[in-house]
Amino acid sequence: MKKATKFSSALLALTLGLTACSGGQDTDKKETTDKKDDAKKSEEVVKIVYARGKDATKATDEIVKAFEAKYPNIDVEFREMPSDTGAQHDAYVTMLNAKSSEIDVMDLDVIWPAEFAQAGYVLPLDRFIEKDGIDLSAYNQGALAAGNFDGKQWAMPKFIDTGLLFYRKDIVPEDKVPKTWDELLSAAREFKGQGGTQFGYLMQAKQYEGLVCNAIEFIAAYGGKIVDENNNVVVNSPETIKGLKKMVEIATSDVVPSNITTFTEPESHTAFIEGQSPFIRNWPYQYALANDPEQSKIVDKVGVAPLPAGDKGSAAALGGWMTAINAYSKNKEAAWEFVKFMTGPEGQKISAIYGGLAPTLPELFKDEEVLKANPFFAEEGFVNGLNAAVPRPVVPNYPEVSEIIQINVSKAIAGQITVEEAVANMEKEIKAVMQ
Repeated sequence: MKKATKFSSALLALTLGLTACSGGQDTDKKETTDKKDDAKKSEEVVKIVYARGKDATKATDEIVKAFEAKYPNIDVEFREMPSDTGAQHDAYVTMLNAKSSEIDVMDLDVIWPAEFAQAGYVLPLDRFIEKDGIDLSAYNQGALAAGNFDGKQWAMPKFIDTGLLFYRKDIVPEDKVPKTWDELLSAAREFKGQGGTQFGYLMQAKQYEGLVCNAIEFIAAYGGKIVDENNNVVVNSPETIKGLKKMVEIATSDVVPSNITTFTEPESHTAFIEGQSPFIRNWPYQYALANDPEQSKIVDKVGVAPLPAGDKGSAAALGGWMTAINAYSKNKEAAWEFVKFMTGPEGQKISAIYGGLAPTLPELFKDEEVLKANPFFAEEGFVNGLNAAVPRPVVPNYPEVSEIIQINVSKAIAGQITVEEAVANMEKEIKAVMQ
C-alpha cells in the first residue's frame, strides 16, 4: 500500500511548514532559495496512518491503492484495529486519552462521533468541507447526521449498514425463505445438514456491540424499545420480553453452533462462506464476501431478504461507519485529503464494488459498476431491509447503556437469569446511568 497524490505548493506550505526568510535577504537570492525549497518540498512524502477494524474484503487495499496513485506525495499505512467494536472503541479511547498522534485517520461506528467530539478526540471538519465545496446534501442525511454534534460535522459517513438475512439459494427455495422468526427456526431445522451444511442459522451472540444489534432487531420486531424518543427508559415491557425470549430461544436452539456466544461478524461470515449454514444474519458486506471466489465456497449461491418479522413486522439495526481525523494528528491536511477521497464518490464506489458496502451517497445505487458487483442493491429484499432499519438507543452515554444491554442479554442466553429478570435489570441500570 504505497504512494498517492500530489499536494499543491500552497498545501505543502501549510502542511509541512516553509522556513521563514529573513527580511534583509537579497531578492534574487531569496527567489532562488524559495525555488530550491519548493522543489525539495515537492519530493517529500507525507505519511499518514489509517486505522479501522479487520477488513475481510479487498476494499481497504483498493482504496489505499487508488488514493496513493492519485496522490503520490501521501503514503497511507493501514493499522488494523480489533474486529470487536467494543475493543476497538476502548483501544481508540486509550490512545486518544494519551493525546497520541500515532494514527491520523480512523473509522468510527455511527454511535461514537458525539462521544469522541465531546471528549476532544476528533477534529471538526467544517473548514475543510467549506474550503473544498463538499456538497453535504448529496449524502444520506441520516448517515450524515450521525457525525454531527453541537452544530459541527466531526466525521464523514463512509457506508450505511442494516441487518439482513442471507440464505443459500441452492438449498432454500424462494417460497421457503422465512418471513417470520418462527418460520426461520422451522426452516433452519429443515435445511440444516443439506448441501453439506452443519448448522441451520448463524448470528452474532458474543457479549459485544453486535449482540446489542441482534437484540434490538428482536425487540423492535415485537414492538419493544429500550429508550423512547423523549429519553424515557421503556425497556421493561411485554413486547421487549417477548422479543428477547424469541432471541434466547433461537440462540440456545440446535440450529446454531454450540459456541454461538463466541461469534462476532468474522466467525459468522467465515462459517457461512465455507458453506456451513443455509441462513445468516449479517450486514450488507456479506454479499460481496460470499461471491469472492478467492475466499468463498458459495459463489453465486446467495440470496438476500429482510430479517424475519415478529408481531410488529421486520426490524433491522441501523448501523454504518464514519471516518474522522485524530485531533492530535500532525498531518491534518493530508489526513483530510484521504478522508475526502474515501468518503467521496471514488472511495465509496470502491467500497461498494470490493467490499459490498452500501454507499451513503444515494447516487451510487444507480451506478452500473456498483450494481454489477452488488445486484442485490437493486433487489426488493435489500431495499425493504434498509427501510426496516431502526436505531440503537440515541443517548449521550451510549457505551454505558450498550454494556448494560450486553451483560444482561448474555446472562439470559447463558441461562443465568430469566428474560424477565434481564429486562428488569436493564430498566434499573439504564435509568441509573441516565440520571
